Amino acid sequence: MDPGERAERAVHSLEAERRLTLDRLARLNSDYRGVVAASLDTNADDEHDPEGATIAFERSQIGALVKGAEGHLAEIDAALDQVRAGTYGVCVSCGTAIPEARLEARPMASRCVACASIHRS
Repeated sequence: MDPGERAERAVHSLEAERRLTLDRLARLNSDYRGVVAASLDTNADDEHDPEGATIAFERSQIGALVKGAEGHLAEIDAALDQVRAGTYGVCVSCGTAIPEARLEARPMASRCVACASIHRS
């Protein structure tokens, strides 16, 4: 596949993933606002609620999901920046080409498999 076609496919895939992630973020933020609004209307002892998870736990859980989605969005935007810069598909650590199969499976990959396994946090 020529570089122009590769970039075009990458942009298409990344933009589709970006739209899905933005939709997910909107739903999560709506859920978060709903939990907060529900907690304002109740006088329940959140910490000792025998009905299950506390409102604080629900807020924390949704907050973690929002943070993960925001991180994913940042990865997508970084990959789109790489496409624009002409460096998409080149490992940011070692400079080798990232295999097509990896980019198809994870279009926002910025490292080859070897470097990604070394840089795992």
